[in-house]
Amino acid sequence: MLNPRDILKACFGYDTFRYQQEEIIQTVLNGKDAFVLMPTGGGKSLCYQIPALLFSGLTVVISPLIALMKDQVDALRVNGIAASYLNSSLTISEQDEVISQLSHPTSLKLRGAPSSKDGGALKLLYISPERLFGNDWTLLLLLKKIKVSLMVIDEAHCISQWGHDFRPEYFQLASLKSEFPSVPVIALTATADHVTQKDILERLRLVNPGVFVSSFNRANIHYQVAPKQNSYKQLLDYLQRHKGETGIIYTLSRRSAETLAERLNKDGFLARPYHAGLTPKVKSNNQELFIKDRISIIVATIAFGMGINKSNVRFVVHMDLPKNLEGYYQETGRAGRDGIKSDALLFYSSGDVNKLKNFVRINGNSDQTLIMLRKLSAMADFCEIRTCRRKYLLNYFGEETVNECASCDVCLTEYETFDATIIAQKAISAVIRLGERFGLSYLVDFLRGSKSEKIRLEHTTLKTYGAGADISKADWFYFIKNLIAQGYLKQVGDQYPIISLTNKSIAVLKGEKVSLVKPAPTKNVLIQRGADENYDKELFTKLKDLRSQLAETANVPAYIIFSDATLRALATHLPKSLEEIRHISGFGDIKTARYGQVFLESILEYSRDYKL
Repeated sequence: MLNPRDILKACFGYDTFRYQQEEIIQTVLNGKDAFVLMPTGGGKSLCYQIPALLFSGLTVVISPLIALMKDQVDALRVNGIAASYLNSSLTISEQDEVISQLSHPTSLKLRGAPSSKDGGALKLLYISPERLFGNDWTLLLLLKKIKVSLMVIDEAHCISQWGHDFRPEYFQLASLKSEFPSVPVIALTATADHVTQKDILERLRLVNPGVFVSSFNRANIHYQVAPKQNSYKQLLDYLQRHKGETGIIYTLSRRSAETLAERLNKDGFLARPYHAGLTPKVKSNNQELFIKDRISIIVATIAFGMGINKSNVRFVVHMDLPKNLEGYYQETGRAGRDGIKSDALLFYSSGDVNKLKNFVRINGNSDQTLIMLRKLSAMADFCEIRTCRRKYLLNYFGEETVNECASCDVCLTEYETFDATIIAQKAISAVIRLGERFGLSYLVDFLRGSKSEKIRLEHTTLKTYGAGADISKADWFYFIKNLIAQGYLKQVGDQYPIISLTNKSIAVLKGEKVSLVKPAPTKNVLIQRGADENYDKELFTKLKDLRSQLAETANVPAYIIFSDATLRALATHLPKSLEEIRHISGFGDIKTARYGQVFLESILEYSRDYKL
């Protein structure tokens, strides 16, 4: 009997599980529902792909992203696993062929695809929620007639109105438990705060699910926020230092994506735009060029997800402010999926905040507007704080950490600090006098002695009313946000957050010193990320060329053959036999049989030439 670890090594080439993968897989194999929150690039897909190969029936994966479906299916087929998808990118005859295979499960075999372990039966089918419930539920009724072993809901945050990418069509997925009562359901997402997590669980009606929340920390990503001054020049300077690396650049508008891609091409970089306004043919072609490494840069709108698993993306740049931290985290998470050090660079201007606020107010309903404005405020805070950005990001998603990361721009920069004890005491005293019942804006107005009608009459007689009138409104916002970031105060609540005390608050009133960074602009300097491990760069380039040739023959992206991390490991350890190659992460049984010898010969040839 095969077990999950056998499948992990044989089909995917890994020796050990990451995060909570093994426990999640066992929960699903035991027939239980599961909710999985795992960082982008953390290996969520293995949590259902391995059970799919151990179950005897079909696993149905529901995803909103057409590009991701193709990417996943290509990767599965290269690993010897029979998989397919149903979406609008297929012709009618191609869709009919897949449906025909579902209708005859005993004789299933995808044209050109390797057989699965039980004789060629289709093991995984990727579909969109619209496709599942469309055409009078024809596909749903067909699935009910065959053996479905597992239902997978990817990007599960799309079902929640609290999520950053709400999609009404996901509401229909609540019926899965009633339509397939004996089939386990696993819901997965990379980005969901506590409110969104709770909402997902309630809406999907999962039955006594196992809940797995992994660390959000992507330790290999270096976070940096730079002022949006001469941002194109800053971008060019950055790209010149990282010539040849692959990256994604996000912009706020379609026009900006087109213009920026054009400018980059004129300045010697291979770039293409990618947004919802392009024709499907142009969009598909540009993405194909990118994922197959024929261009190095894709310029996309923030509102349009890439939906790809490209593992060798070395940088993600935001030319404009994302609307929320969930989107920012997910987009930056497309960098460094292979575990190699990568960059997340954001150009920030407070003007972007005002633009997005106006957009939200015009386009949102009242309840959704409040949610979106709160999330936008947290995004702006992330850019303005002068404390560890990674810590702020992790705390936002409910992951408590007191350690600074030493690999974000704040941690790597020396800022001028000052004794802010009196400022902190005034803020904490005001929170106490107001009974911990008011939000940030009210607190600032109260400290500045505002004459606004919103200030309650009884509050104007309190001792701390107007105690901070000598400090500007903008500086008070800056100071209080940084006091929150350092744990001297906290925001409580989701829809209408209030400022409250923490365990550290009273110590400040008793005289504990507080230091804050002066609210001066960040120096216009982009900080280099640290160097990776030592490996033979020339051999790595030779192996990349070989990988490209193999990918061209197989008509798949190069990273699906092997990740950069696998090639770096080869260029570090210089294996001398197939047995030694089997110990390199990424070489499972199938890939060793297919590609092991050709990579071994290339390494041995290089070693002989250079007498290594």
